[in-house]
Amino acid sequence: MKKIEQLNFCNSYSRLPDEFFSQVNPTPLKNPFFINLNTDVAELLELDVNQQHLPDTLRYLSGQSVLPQMKPLAQCYAGHQFGHFVPRLGDGRAISLGEIKTSQNTKWDLQIKGGGQTAYSRDGDGRAVLRSTIREYLCSEAMHALGIETTRALCIIGSEEEVYREQIETGALLLRTAPSHVRFGSFEYFYYSNQHDHLDILADHVIDHHYPSLRDQNQPYLGLLETIIDKTASMIAQWQSVGFAHGVMNTDNMSVLGLTLDYGPFGFLDAYDPSYICNHSDHQGRYAFNKQPDIGLFNVSCLAQAMLPVLDPTAEQAVEQARHAIAQYNERFISHYASCMRSKLGLQQTMKDDQALCQGLLDLMEEDKVDYTILFRRLCHFSTSTDNRSIRDLFIQREKFDHWSNLYRARLEQESTPENQRKENMKRCNPKYILRNYMAEIAIRKAEDNADYSEIELLLNLLKKPFEEQDEYSSYADFPPDWAGRISVSCSS
Repeated sequence: MKKIEQLNFCNSYSRLPDEFFSQVNPTPLKNPFFINLNTDVAELLELDVNQQHLPDTLRYLSGQSVLPQMKPLAQCYAGHQFGHFVPRLGDGRAISLGEIKTSQNTKWDLQIKGGGQTAYSRDGDGRAVLRSTIREYLCSEAMHALGIETTRALCIIGSEEEVYREQIETGALLLRTAPSHVRFGSFEYFYYSNQHDHLDILADHVIDHHYPSLRDQNQPYLGLLETIIDKTASMIAQWQSVGFAHGVMNTDNMSVLGLTLDYGPFGFLDAYDPSYICNHSDHQGRYAFNKQPDIGLFNVSCLAQAMLPVLDPTAEQAVEQARHAIAQYNERFISHYASCMRSKLGLQQTMKDDQALCQGLLDLMEEDKVDYTILFRRLCHFSTSTDNRSIRDLFIQREKFDHWSNLYRARLEQESTPENQRKENMKRCNPKYILRNYMAEIAIRKAEDNADYSEIELLLNLLKKPFEEQDEYSSYADFPPDWAGRISVSCSS
């Protein structure tokens, strides 16, 4: 483990042409201090976070000072926001301090969120507020523990800085990390600004640093597009399977590595409602839960459009290649989602009526407003020889559930896995704990009202083990309180 001054910063992105980014140093917050530090992520970075090193670590991570080996920058990109193309966006409040190369030859882009104004802030202040920082910090780690690829966060840094949103709030920093923060919108920027020679440079950068095996293909750029499409389909299938709504699936929030990126007004389903809209700002419901797969298709289509100049040299052939790649999205999504849901139901084999069995359960859950996470966790205990009362009692229309359970029982009897093993398998893919909005809200209120950060630590540790029983925290796996339905989350941060 190393002190922050000893980390190996390789900074490959800063060596790209000037059009890819703007150099900028963070603007220090007033009297910064650590609120919480994720030791698991510190280990990934090989960063020593022993007490005696924390003052220097805080100084460099909060932007009070910049190490000589850091190359702080804000990335430039475009994006389709709520379906409308914006030709120049960029990191308006995110600043990459630099890329760390570990002794395991892995690379991590260390990025401050809330570090002050950049060339892309427009009229914004470049700051993040404590509430949104807490939400992203907890949810990114929760998603990682659920097995869903995501950015991760190293720490939350608090301050005495006042930030104005709808009211005066407390400014904070999130230190997040990922192998790359390149987005679909990075390709869109160079395509729509007619800087097509930079598309080759960007594609080469992504391939060389993240998908080097594609170099062995006859058409590595086409392979890159197809790989991103598959990773996107897989990620969204996993979102749907755990009941996660992202809330702002703009193309500038879509990672070329298939990472869950930019946690804003996200939400996990409570009562199963496929039309659930987690973003109060999404008045048309563009990013409703059940629309996420289709938005994924729209987004990969935008990426394919932007990559046309680097596909086949013949324009007509490039369009055909892009169409063929896009056409794979639905097939990949359906396959990934079916696999996820079979696992949730404890099915090892694939049979033709499995989709109908799954959809029948979801339809009944929707009608009776059954809690999504609780239902699937209780289903882990389904017995082929008892009445399964704890599951049955979740439904209002119990005769309908009885009909479904008979179909499910018959289907399980076609499996060769012993019942006890099937139950354990199901527990490993049906979480007991998720980050419900009310849980994050309690942590936020304690932090904002009383400078009490204990709930953040508790939830971080709880959510790192979502599939374990953790009986001492079983209240966090119960039904949400009535007031949870009144929580409103928007794009404001």
